[in-house]
Amino acid sequence: MVQLDFYGTLVAASLVLLLGRGLVTRVGFLRAYNIPEPVAGGLLVALVLLVLRSLDMEVRFDTSLQTPLMLAFFATIGLSADFASLKKGGRIVGMFVLAVTGLLVVQNAMGIGLATALGLDPLMGLLTGSVTLAGGHGTGAAWGATFSEKYGLASASELAMASATFGLVLGGLIGGPVARLLIKRTQVPGCREQDKPRMPKGFEQPNKERSITPFSFIETLALIAVSLLAGNLLNGMLRETAFELPTFVCVLFVGVLLRNGLSALGLYQVFEREVSVLGNVSLSLFLAIALMSLKLWDLAALALPFFIILAAQTMVMALFAIFVTFRIMGSNYDAAVLAAGHCGFGLGATPTAIANMQAVTQRYGPSQIAFLVVPMVGAFFIDIINVIVIKLYLVLPFFGAA
Repeated sequence: MVQLDFYGTLVAASLVLLLGRGLVTRVGFLRAYNIPEPVAGGLLVALVLLVLRSLDMEVRFDTSLQTPLMLAFFATIGLSADFASLKKGGRIVGMFVLAVTGLLVVQNAMGIGLATALGLDPLMGLLTGSVTLAGGHGTGAAWGATFSEKYGLASASELAMASATFGLVLGGLIGGPVARLLIKRTQVPGCREQDKPRMPKGFEQPNKERSITPFSFIETLALIAVSLLAGNLLNGMLRETAFELPTFVCVLFVGVLLRNGLSALGLYQVFEREVSVLGNVSLSLFLAIALMSLKLWDLAALALPFFIILAAQTMVMALFAIFVTFRIMGSNYDAAVLAAGHCGFGLGATPTAIANMQAVTQRYGPSQIAFLVVPMVGAFFIDIINVIVIKLYLVLPFFGAA
């Protein structure tokens, strides 16, 4: 077994991103279907590690950098959002929340229905629904323990982790093709595929340019660091209370307060392009580490019925994004980018959604509203709504009292 330390893991993640960029640049299929670079490189490395494990060789990574990178990314999302933009997105955010809620209900109905038809415990169907797909590894681990302790479902935590891993992989693979299909079908005016991908410039104001200097870089880094520190402190204060929130939500919230508070007092204007650069770096490294350290053999351990349910859920996600999300959000270019983002966190996680959208916008052009709506819904609404939906399903007769 080879154990890479912090520095070795950082080098590996950087190489994975370079590998992914090379693959997307040279492989027409990956480029045409807007597969995110971290997904392309990370999955290839994960597959190589799967082969090595079959030869009794295993490589492990130091993932201690993963959480700080994820939190730094959400801090930049918060620092990129001003209250004026939030007002503009009010109705659109509401419509997207409606689409997201609809998917949660459909995912659980599909999981429970297929599990029952295949002769499995309905709880397994719920576990392969919004618990692990929209919920991800964190929600899956929490509910997996509950299903084991309270309902006696054997190996619930292991199944939850495998299901969430499956969702993370597929969420990063189907978003780009779904957006491409929608854009080609609707022939969005002014939307033309570029021969070379655009470099991402900003989450909300992609055309705003300003020179990056060492001092401005330190200013932006300080804002991100304050968001991380204050967000973690806020999370600690809210822990085990009725207002408990995931850490990344607290960090994002602090970022929003910092950006708008400093602006309102006339003390400082956030350098959005620099925030975007640091956010993109954090997101790319986070996804590279997450994907290259995937234990794909956990998926191989899933029984055939579980694979059937998860494959069906993937198909449902794609169809829902095409026929529901896209239409609810206006059947335009922004709606196509939002559909790609919905695939990302409908099966995986919010960072996957952002990576999906970046892959699309680098090819077809910016979508300011998508980068406003998806992080807001992914951070503030999805976890809360998901808990409510899961609890409502658990009161059904064949589950017993929750």
